[in-house]
Amino acid sequence: MDGSLESVSGPGRVAEPEEGISTQELALAARNHGMPLEGLRYDVTPPGLHYVLVHYDIPALDAAGWELAVGGRVRTPLSLDLTALREYQAVTQRVTMECAGNGRARLTPRPVSQPWLVEAVGTADWTGVPLRMLLDEAGVEPGAVEVVFTGADHGVERGVEQDYRRSLPLAVAVGDWPEVLVAYAMNGEPLPPQHGFPLRLVVPGWYGMAQVKWLREVTVADTPFTGFQQAVAYRFRQSADEPGEPVTRIAPRALMVPPGFPDFMSRDRVVRPGLVALEGRAWSGYAPVERVEVSADGGNSWMDADVGRQAPHPWAWASWRVLWTASPGEYVLMVRATDAEGRAQPLEQPWNRGGFANNLVQHVRVLCVSA
Repeated sequence: MDGSLESVSGPGRVAEPEEGISTQELALAARNHGMPLEGLRYDVTPPGLHYVLVHYDIPALDAAGWELAVGGRVRTPLSLDLTALREYQAVTQRVTMECAGNGRARLTPRPVSQPWLVEAVGTADWTGVPLRMLLDEAGVEPGAVEVVFTGADHGVERGVEQDYRRSLPLAVAVGDWPEVLVAYAMNGEPLPPQHGFPLRLVVPGWYGMAQVKWLREVTVADTPFTGFQQAVAYRFRQSADEPGEPVTRIAPRALMVPPGFPDFMSRDRVVRPGLVALEGRAWSGYAPVERVEVSADGGNSWMDADVGRQAPHPWAWASWRVLWTASPGEYVLMVRATDAEGRAQPLEQPWNRGGFANNLVQHVRVLCVSA
């Protein structure tokens, strides 16, 4: 080490051909976690099964002294403790969250970062105050264009020391579709530490990077925010030197509850001959899921599944189910979702340098054997 931040925080990179997962990536995978796919059976994910990604450390925070500052380009800056926030009308929304990097580890070449497979997802009932109510009370001044959110987590990334900060366009922050929440409860209980205690942002339909945890400041700005997490990270790029396009809403995805029972190491599945119920969840941050298709022959043919209604929870995943007649042999099951705006999961692998929004259809290897 040479005493500079760069000596402990290198640039983003793509793995070399044949390069395996590093010990640094394993360390990230050990402190973060995905949702076991059998958790898809729950309409609402128990907090301990919901996926977790923590950029830096989980802060040690005291709710008794916590205050949320609302300022910047507003007429009346606010400082609100948890008691004051709970005096506002409480709103509960069921929201599916997915990490923007979900699926990254399956890319070739692999972007070197948190090595997600497909489990970085979860659905919860979030309770809090609509952000638009707080901004209305503060009084947004003319000329405002964005709202910046600052969390209490602090660290260094690619040589840049920073608090975790993200912004939303003003129209999203003050809108009611989706209605952004300043949340203080998850599934009817105070937020767990890893999920943002005591306050976090919930932005329905957007990838997880927008859901700022340990929220301490809301700042209305009259210029676009150019902080690291906005202008450098979370951009779709094919090369390191292009500005890229921002990652925003969740691309459609369907996942299957693994059928039968697993092999310990490979996680390949074993089922018995006969009718096998295949089921799971599907979601999109753009529009309700309209169609889910399942293939039992590696994508050569597809059958439609029955899709459950998302109402009254338009920002939560929908259930799906189909019966498959299994006979002895080896299979690759696949599932894909299409939303009401016609967005469908790809069959060919998309790629970008950050490994974001990889929604390639799920593949599940299954062996059917007699008892």
